[in-house]
Amino acid sequence: MKTSESESTINGSDRRLYTSKNVISLIARILLSALFLLSAVNKIMNPAGTQQYMTANGMPLVGLLYIAAVVIEVGGGLSVLLGYKARWGAIALAIFLIPATLIFHTNFANQIQQIMFMKNLAIFGGLLMIIQYGAGRISLDKH
Repeated sequence: MKTSESESTINGSDRRLYTSKNVISLIARILLSALFLLSAVNKIMNPAGTQQYMTANGMPLVGLLYIAAVVIEVGGGLSVLLGYKARWGAIALAIFLIPATLIFHTNFANQIQQIMFMKNLAIFGGLLMIIQYGAGRISLDKH
């Protein structure tokens, strides 16, 4: 007796790769990683401007922290995008996001900074989902 698609999904016996659940996980990873990868590209294209912005916000050791930010955004972004060690990439990005949010987006008198703060909280939520549930089946790790 053949089970229906909904019954097999509920029972966890659905082995098809391209189910909506798997595709949605992939789309979510693409959207989350795009933000970090674009941010890294912008930092790489304008290192002096990025470091000036960091200095203006009171950050010490801007040269070292600039390099760390680029490495984390590229490495974590690619990890999440490709689904290779995605949980570790999401952890790195989440840890990175905490001080970045607290340093750059806590001027709540500025409505744009309020929005940026809330945006980062939403991104943090997406990263927590990857940390908890992994990358999904359409990934290099294939979980």
